Amino acid sequence: MAVSPALLFLDRNLLARKQNARLDRQNDLGWKLFGKVPLRENAQKDSKKIQKEYEDKAGRPSRPPSPKQNVRKNLGFEPLSTTALILEDRPANLPAKPADEAQKHRQQYEEMVVQAKKRELKEAQRRKKQQEERCRVEESIGNAVLTWNNEILPNWDTMWCSRKVRDLWWQGIPPSVRGRVWSLAIGNELNITHELFDICLARAKERWRSFSTAGAEVENEDAGFSAADREASLELIKLDISRTFPNLCIFQQGGPYHDMLHSILGAYTCYRPDVGYVQGMSFIAAVLILNLDTADAFIAFSNLLNKPCQMAFFRVDHGLMLTYFAAFEVFFEENLPKLFAHFKKNNLTPDIYLIDWIFTLYSKSLPLDLACRIWDVFCRDGEEFLFRTALGILKLFEDILTRMDFIHIAQFLTRLPEDLPADEVFVAITTVQMQSRNKKWAQVLAALQRDSREQEKGSPSLRH
Repeated sequence: MAVSPALLFLDRNLLARKQNARLDRQNDLGWKLFGKVPLRENAQKDSKKIQKEYEDKAGRPSRPPSPKQNVRKNLGFEPLSTTALILEDRPANLPAKPADEAQKHRQQYEEMVVQAKKRELKEAQRRKKQQEERCRVEESIGNAVLTWNNEILPNWDTMWCSRKVRDLWWQGIPPSVRGRVWSLAIGNELNITHELFDICLARAKERWRSFSTAGAEVENEDAGFSAADREASLELIKLDISRTFPNLCIFQQGGPYHDMLHSILGAYTCYRPDVGYVQGMSFIAAVLILNLDTADAFIAFSNLLNKPCQMAFFRVDHGLMLTYFAAFEVFFEENLPKLFAHFKKNNLTPDIYLIDWIFTLYSKSLPLDLACRIWDVFCRDGEEFLFRTALGILKLFEDILTRMDFIHIAQFLTRLPEDLPADEVFVAITTVQMQSRNKKWAQVLAALQRDSREQEKGSPSLRH
């Protein structure tokens, strides 16, 4: 059947209008997302309007706003965090708060705000105090640096033993001048020069090359050498360097100070083959490297290890080490009799904790900044201060140690707390008196050495 052109035109027109209407509605929705077309009335309803409609349909009249709903509006402060929820009204489907409960919640919230403001004020005061203390310390260090550089170091020979310098020394040497002061205080009795260091280092490098080429054959050959020839310990240095101040990550392979530490330790084993390398030396050399250049650190390192106490320990002179321990126990009993008796009861001997402290000069056992302050006074007072420091540490933890058994005491003293405050340690050290029966450390040690040589027991020299 033939369809008239007019009918086809009307159908196409109608279809086009329907499609356009659908597109307009889609476009309207899309544009409304961006706010280009005004929303139709009732497109979105406010939550209050929805609630009102619900109440109208349910046949319940809408309640007028309660005066308690304006509680937060009348507050003189902005509610903080979720604690302000106690001021909120209950949901509409629950009974409203009684007036006394609302007042109680308001008071509770106000108390919370007051406490929060107090905490904030206290924290601000603490930060201010820390800042002031930091500024005071920095100013004190700056003044000390000027004193050391302008007054003490230029006149070292005449001023180093004066009361003023000793007081400054006890307070801690400023890091910027610490290396120079240590070098002067340690001295150079061995007359080591930079050229000698270069010679020893060259010899050490030659030894390293021979180890790398000969391998196990040379290593086994050196293993059979006597104690007088300890240069074979060069290879052991590599193993110990990786364990030196591992948290700093500056002495390990690839670190900025690895080669310097390796050079000093290698050169020393060639300079003193009778001593060689002993575990613990790496910590002493590392502390010196942090404060001196390589050659000067080697000179200070060699002279430091040549001191009687260090030489006795690093050469493992058992007789002399026992004499040092015996002298320590004399002052231990004098200063801390209760703790001394407790240690004796538990058969805890000084070697259990003193060996590590003396071998590394506390640089492994204490925080680095505290260890450097110990070194400051050690360079001034000598070996006596090492044992005085040990007594100070025992004094600081006396109450704790007296309640421990053998195992826990040994574990505690071999792994001291990592956050030891330097001031507290030095206060404890100050209380230690290095005098027994009117005899000082050097006199007690000398008497014990005489008794040791004479192989007499009971230390008769101390009784006279």
